[in-house]
Amino acid sequence: MRSPPESRPKRRAAHPPVAAALPASSTARTNASALPTARARTSRAEPVPRRGPTAAPVPAVVVAPDNDADVASSDASSPALRLIGLLEQVSRADKPQTLTEIIGLTGQPKPTVYRMLQQLEQAGFLVKEPDGKRYAPGPRLSRLAEDVLLNAQVRANRHAILQRLVDETGETCNFTMQSGTDVVYLDRVETAWPLRFHLQPGSRVPLHCSASGKLFLAYMQPAQRNRLLDLLRYQRHTPNTITTRIQLETELARVRAQGYALDDEEYLDGLVCIAVPVFDPRGRQKVRGSVAIQAPASRFPIDRAPSALPALKRAAEAFAEAIAATADATPSSGVRTMPA
Repeated sequence: MRSPPESRPKRRAAHPPVAAALPASSTARTNASALPTARARTSRAEPVPRRGPTAAPVPAVVVAPDNDADVASSDASSPALRLIGLLEQVSRADKPQTLTEIIGLTGQPKPTVYRMLQQLEQAGFLVKEPDGKRYAPGPRLSRLAEDVLLNAQVRANRHAILQRLVDETGETCNFTMQSGTDVVYLDRVETAWPLRFHLQPGSRVPLHCSASGKLFLAYMQPAQRNRLLDLLRYQRHTPNTITTRIQLETELARVRAQGYALDDEEYLDGLVCIAVPVFDPRGRQKVRGSVAIQAPASRFPIDRAPSALPALKRAAEAFAEAIAATADATPSSGVRTMPA
């Protein structure tokens, strides 16, 4: 008998991977053919059952930019509006501002603020103080403000207030604002009397020898007033003109105490004037303008001028209300933050 062969463990033949045994084109075809199958399996998956009632979709709500935050966001995205916002902040300040102070007011990065200040200074909208550290409104910005106020649409309301005052007092009345070391006539309504002094809107007179100018100086912050008093020339125009700083400071103290100012033939011989301040409706200590009566001394002697104060104060209140109405209708500056 044959003896059975020794039992040996059977060895499987090693087969190369399918992908390695196939040519590249076959591999690609194999992989590509597998994709639809996977997608098909995915599409045949059972949907997950929902629990509870289906929530109704929430409609999107679009909010119009009608508040300060929205305006600020809009302004911050516009380089031109950022420049305008910076000018607004410098113009509102009661003293020239340093770079650090302007950064705090605008909320903009230091390099951005520095670049904007350079642009505005080169264009004449801002000027540097003699110390080289502080910025103040420049001549071009002042002229722009005057042009806007002289030709603004609110001039009709302003003119109507003055016309009522002229009808009540019988004398020429005007509305003025400060511009540097001068007073600028923004609006004026003449009396019907043949004897009168002609000063057209846009005319300028020095601060130290006009009733309105004394008002503006009297109600300024002390630091701002001191700077202007240093700049005034104290030129004599008539025998009654105040020509020294000491005299003017004494007069300004009297103006603050009594709440009105007089021009006793200090700018033009024979012309007297009485003026009251128009206060900012948001702060009683800030003067936005002045309303005044001018008349020949022969018809309106200086000792009789205070009798017009009740009418003048009513007109000043009307101007303040007009300023408040315009401020309420105007969105605030988008930078973090007259009619006249």
